[in-house]
Amino acid sequence: MSTRAAPPAAGTDIAPLANVNGERVPLAEAKVPVLDRGFLFGDSVYEVLRVYGGKPWLEDEHFARLGHSLGEIRITGVDLDRVRRRVRETIAAGPFHEATAYVQITRGAAPRSHPFPSGAVPFELIFVQPFRDPYVEARQNGGGVVMLEDIRWSRCDIKSTNLLANVLSMQAAKEAGCLEAILYRADGTLTEGTHSSLFGVVAGTLRTAPRTKAILPGVTRGLVTRLANEAGVPIDERGLKREELARVDELFLTGTTTEVLPVVTIDGRPVGDGRPGPVTRRLQETYRRTVSAFLAKAD
Repeated sequence: MSTRAAPPAAGTDIAPLANVNGERVPLAEAKVPVLDRGFLFGDSVYEVLRVYGGKPWLEDEHFARLGHSLGEIRITGVDLDRVRRRVRETIAAGPFHEATAYVQITRGAAPRSHPFPSGAVPFELIFVQPFRDPYVEARQNGGGVVMLEDIRWSRCDIKSTNLLANVLSMQAAKEAGCLEAILYRADGTLTEGTHSSLFGVVAGTLRTAPRTKAILPGVTRGLVTRLANEAGVPIDERGLKREELARVDELFLTGTTTEVLPVVTIDGRPVGDGRPGPVTRRLQETYRRTVSAFLAKAD
């Protein structure tokens, strides 16, 4: 029998809830030490999980990526099974039905000095907040993006909190009235968005950047790649070039909150016929069926 809490009544606001090193507090009351290395240096990693029906979505994949990020920047002593339990407990304590869960782990607090401090204890922050989907209309009708040079560091496979380049690029997209910025390298190769992965469709084949250190291995990207394989949609993990965009039939973004979102304009110019295409629609439908099957499983 399911023990999941019933969703809150319509119109009910649930205040965001934090878990700081195992202590649950209202998010507005959560505190981080000034000498925490995540605050001072961005010496920390994070994950964001979508919560559907009170259940964390793609939990295994998110925690596997969190473990990869921790290992790559050499933060040790973190019990990821314990963190996972705390995420679930915080979701249930809301109770949160449709939400996002944010997890950040820093190297800990220590006197400010660049080398790793000895004896620092990792700082664990979790917070869960209701999710009011801002992408409903864009998923149906498509959205616009701008193209910008990729000015991020060379280890984009690490989900670090060092996001200044992403922030600046996303602000440029917002000022242009667009949903996202698509980033490109000096040779014209498209990498990804500021907070999403990028797919193109060329003559019925999916094109997306290969998994290298130049991109974040998106959890939703991985799911969509698997769903495309299962649906018989061919995939070519070879990054698109800017000069190829004129012959791209479809573009779409994937991400934890964007899900599968069609792109219909780039820098104001239409993609294909300027409407969401059939491959994108097929993958949107498959994605939603997969979420529904996940929710139908007994706890």
